[in-house]
Amino acid sequence: MRNLRPALTLVIFMTFALGIVYPLAITAVSSVVFPVQAAGSLLQDGGTLMGSKLIGQPFSAPRYFWGRPSATAPQAYNGLASGGSNLGPLNPALLDQVQANLKLLNDAQPARAEAVPVDLVTASASGLDPDLSVAGAQFQAARIADARHMPPAAVRALIERLQSRPLFGIIGESQVNVLELNMALDRLREKDSTPGPR
Repeated sequence: MRNLRPALTLVIFMTFALGIVYPLAITAVSSVVFPVQAAGSLLQDGGTLMGSKLIGQPFSAPRYFWGRPSATAPQAYNGLASGGSNLGPLNPALLDQVQANLKLLNDAQPARAEAVPVDLVTASASGLDPDLSVAGAQFQAARIADARHMPPAAVRALIERLQSRPLFGIIGESQVNVLELNMALDRLREKDSTPGPR
């Protein structure tokens, strides 16, 4: 009993300190220092919740930017099933997926001349990637401009304005958040102002 009492006391203390006090303290500090991030980096438009900046959403209408393919099931960008497909580079199933994604892009933009950026045909490791490379966004600019009856230069300028730069100018790559881009598109003045399906 003499040996058991200190062990039980330590377990109870550590459970209380690290399981209750520490998480509450971190939550309180993060809510004050990083309120937006602590709340899930939620994006709103006129008081309407559009989604989180941290989790991708499926867009398939020609008038919107399309994000990276998602490997989650049973539906795309399913946070409860986050993870990659686990298909190796020599697996024929991976090649089939890439070819299917490539066909979707080719069908949507048959007149394109530039090569398809790799992030438009491959899923991320999480399957929830909300961001796209700048090249992946610029690749879609002509299709979106045509669908929205806008000058392509306006779409490209929007991409340039909303892209995030590498941390300290060297860590990571420039990228754009797909949901933020699409929300900004909907706010732009356009000839066809009728809301369309996503």
